[in-house]
Amino acid sequence: MRAVGRSIGLDVHLDFCEVAIADDGAVRSAGRVETTPERLELFAQSLGSNDRVALEVTGNAWEIARILEPHVQRVVVVSPDDTGIRQARAKTDRLDARALARLLAAGELDTVWRPDERTRVLRRRLARRQQLVRSRSRAKNEIHAVVMRRLKGRPPVSDLFGVKGRRWLSELELPLEEAETVDSALRHIEFLDREVAAVERLIARDALQSGEVRRLMTVPGVNVVCAATFLAAVGDIRRFRSARALVGYLGLDPRVRQSGSEPARGGRISKQGSASARWALVEAAWSVVQQPGPLRAFYQRIRARRGHGIAAVAVARKLAVLFWCLLTRGQDYAHQQPSLTAKKLRLLEIRAGAPTLKGKHTGTWATRQRMRQAERELAQQAEASYKRMVSDWQAARPEKVQAAAPAEVGASVTPGRA
Repeated sequence: MRAVGRSIGLDVHLDFCEVAIADDGAVRSAGRVETTPERLELFAQSLGSNDRVALEVTGNAWEIARILEPHVQRVVVVSPDDTGIRQARAKTDRLDARALARLLAAGELDTVWRPDERTRVLRRRLARRQQLVRSRSRAKNEIHAVVMRRLKGRPPVSDLFGVKGRRWLSELELPLEEAETVDSALRHIEFLDREVAAVERLIARDALQSGEVRRLMTVPGVNVVCAATFLAAVGDIRRFRSARALVGYLGLDPRVRQSGSEPARGGRISKQGSASARWALVEAAWSVVQQPGPLRAFYQRIRARRGHGIAAVAVARKLAVLFWCLLTRGQDYAHQQPSLTAKKLRLLEIRAGAPTLKGKHTGTWATRQRMRQAERELAQQAEASYKRMVSDWQAARPEKVQAAAPAEVGASVTPGRA
């Protein structure tokens, strides 16, 4: 048995994998292997227990890695952005496989994090829900297009696809082909509604068993989709030693440009990592700022200087930092509204299939309303306290900067910020 294993690079495609081997400083091509379980198993059996294999992340990379792992020392799955292969002047399957083998032999490849089974299942369910919702939106847009083409004006109801909206649609006088389009789209929407409800039921059942999802939902404005999407993208929060590392992983950190003696300047966010997680955080930010509390005061402060778009992204970044603190410390949100959290969890139980209490008079509605109002008043007090703290900090900050020694004032993205 070889004391030192070989470094093997795989350039993965749908039908085959191009193989290259780095051994004793020499790199050579080793042909192709079909990407079928049988062929990959035979290929894995031909490898040594000290060999290492590198391949880039693709749709079938994780299944290939699963087949190879029992037969080799290590399987390294890397991001294409970390290899530099995309920027190569000459790019072929053989050259890509050789580059992977060479980088692996030099120890310059870092494997991407591999999600566990529960996280992988949650990712697939959320991706399926997103695809279904997009298909439903396209079907609804077809009906809106028909109404616009035929000059039917604005619908007299807020929800065109509710009971009154569908009645209004059925009473429209449309040409045969347009009526067929509306009927087909409505049937498609009904089918997609059932599919979305089915996948959301599965997500809700899993969320009820997750203490992390329930903890994130204590933040007003954060629903189960946002919490589950964040956890599916991040996985184990202990992978991140600081909130700054998490923000960079999600692509919510600003790009920085600096050259020569000019001060550093911040640009747009990097948009690295999971786009779905960023979308969920930004969508949650728009909802969070509608609730009284410190986050809304923070949004209003940033909006006054930079506009509502940048302020929403800043709140999304603040939410990511807040989520990291809640999960690493094992604490619920300090400014939560308990009645609102209980309402969200009850709706989550109903979505998971629990029976409703519709038609039953429990006598608790008025009490809940009074509790809700009292909690909103407490949240408004926290918001006012945050505004006073920021006002005092801004009033005292110029004096501190002037009194600071030159060595204590450093350079950062914001000029004059220590």
